[in-house]
Amino acid sequence: MYSNLRTHAFSMLLVGIAMAAGCSRVKDFRFSDNWDSAASYSNPVATRIEYPTVKSCLEPEVANVQRPLSLQNPAELETIALTLNDAIQYALANGDILRSLGGSVVANPQGTLTKFNPAIVETNPQAGVEAALSAFDAQVAGQLFWQKNNIPNNTTFLIFQPVALEQTLSTFNYAISKTTATGASFAARHVVNYNRNNSPARFFPSDFTGFFEAEYRQPLMQGAGVEFNRIAGPNAGVGSYNGVLIARINTDISLADFENGVINFINDVEAAYWELYFAYHNLEARVAGRNTSLLTWQRIKELQNVGARGGDAAAEAQARSNYYTFEAQVQEALAGQAGIYRTEQQLRYLIGMPATDGRLLKPVTPPMEGEVVYDWDSALRDALTKRVEIRRQKWSVKRRELELIAARLNRKPTLDFLGLYRYRGLGDHLIGSRDPTNDFDNLYQNIFAGDYQEWQAGFEMGYPVGLRQASAAVANARWNLARETALLREQELRITHDLSNAARQVARSHALMKTVYNRQASDVEQVAALEARYESGLDNINFLLQAQQALADSQSAYFRALADYQLALRDFHREKGSLLNYNQVGLSEGPWPSEAYQDAQERGRFLTPRPHPEKVDVPCPISEGCFDPAQVGAGTSMPQGQVESIGAGIAVPGDPLKN
Repeated sequence: MYSNLRTHAFSMLLVGIAMAAGCSRVKDFRFSDNWDSAASYSNPVATRIEYPTVKSCLEPEVANVQRPLSLQNPAELETIALTLNDAIQYALANGDILRSLGGSVVANPQGTLTKFNPAIVETNPQAGVEAALSAFDAQVAGQLFWQKNNIPNNTTFLIFQPVALEQTLSTFNYAISKTTATGASFAARHVVNYNRNNSPARFFPSDFTGFFEAEYRQPLMQGAGVEFNRIAGPNAGVGSYNGVLIARINTDISLADFENGVINFINDVEAAYWELYFAYHNLEARVAGRNTSLLTWQRIKELQNVGARGGDAAAEAQARSNYYTFEAQVQEALAGQAGIYRTEQQLRYLIGMPATDGRLLKPVTPPMEGEVVYDWDSALRDALTKRVEIRRQKWSVKRRELELIAARLNRKPTLDFLGLYRYRGLGDHLIGSRDPTNDFDNLYQNIFAGDYQEWQAGFEMGYPVGLRQASAAVANARWNLARETALLREQELRITHDLSNAARQVARSHALMKTVYNRQASDVEQVAALEARYESGLDNINFLLQAQQALADSQSAYFRALADYQLALRDFHREKGSLLNYNQVGLSEGPWPSEAYQDAQERGRFLTPRPHPEKVDVPCPISEGCFDPAQVGAGTSMPQGQVESIGAGIAVPGDPLKN
């Protein structure tokens, strides 16, 4: 009775405290008037912006970049003769980043492709190949605990009061387990327990009990088979595919992404190279036009000074305006968006050079002027089978095919066979010499005597009625495969269009180059004829000034067409998938660490060749073997056809750096 009243009173007290806390009004926290802001952690510490303690990677040539060039005379600067092959080689060797003119490594560094990306994917601890293989590694687990118990028990033994259980315990567990490619798991365990207590019913005051056991579990339906475990991995859940084959395909996709990044990188380097080539010759044309217009202006000024025919004020003003028009074009050709200094700086960035070092890069590779003849059928075949985008998408299709296979194999109930065998023992001591008169002298004597053996065998089964989630996984895998196949089909269609357009641009740019050359020759003759007519007083100055402007434009247009022809050839190889081979670039894996070769040699000593390898049943391969990008267009590369005489008699302007 007293106990019930005490419990009831304690409960009422807790209810009263809770009601008081719930009914009280929570006051808003406010700083007092004499609050010192410097004493608060939140104000000066938690809200301030700090600088990370990371060592800067500034290179000396980067930290000491000179003042950028703007309108300086290129003739007064030192030049560096640079071939296209040298530019590509220097760009690939100088730096770990695949630079791009269109992307921004400053605003989006995580989206920038580097040469480390394939290695990062390969060594991913969650989804890499080694991570997938680790699921089949042997696992070792061990435990060793000591424990002291002092438990009062509501029981008596020959006395009329509760007896406390005083106990000292120790537990040792050690197990090694391994999962095989078929989904089976093996485990071997050893358990030792030590128990010392004050129970009067014990034969030994303290004892050691333990056992050795071996366990075998083999899935018979869900999770069974080499094919499923290679794709999804052991113990994979529904819709989870992280097996060795999937990890390997992810690595191959990352290699394709890296190859595509290298192709885009070389594509940008070559574009910057020929843009700089055009910028030099565009400046030549504008400087030549400016010098010619200056001579014309000076000639009219002299006529005006002596009051001769053709030296009126209107003619002088027109000649002066024409000169300053050319001067503006020269300034734009120097420092404009397509000027020498900007395009030269773009090429510098791509090949990893400082923005400015007082020297100018000068392209010296002669452009292709002759018509290039190609085999359309072989080019189309290469584009549809060997382009890196096609190979990458085919890997995606293969991954979805494997996922569909795994999803179908996993749409089954769980049915496992389980077998277990155990040797038990009991001993007064843990280890000791064998006592033939006492089988329980020590634990290991009793275990190895084999008097106490146990086994277990049977089946475990379970499944959700209807297999709804597994069926959804099959449907999802089927739709993913349909999507990737549709994308592959669309890529093939798009590639045929892009290759056709690239071939058309090759023909167009070459024809345009010949046309513009003829236009340039006509403008040269026109300027000479109009100068003679103006000197003889037969024509107005307007026709001569317009002809001078037209000549400068046609000269610039010719070199623009010549550069566009080089870019059209580049684009054709890019669409055909042979840009690396076209620029003599090869991709290969770097050397492995020396320890890897030694390890492979040691492992190879234990591998015995099979006498009849053709009779060995192996899983279906997922690839056709190694792929060499240099094979693209190797036998059907675009030959440089006969060079037409479009360049015969061309008066190539002089070097602007020497003018």
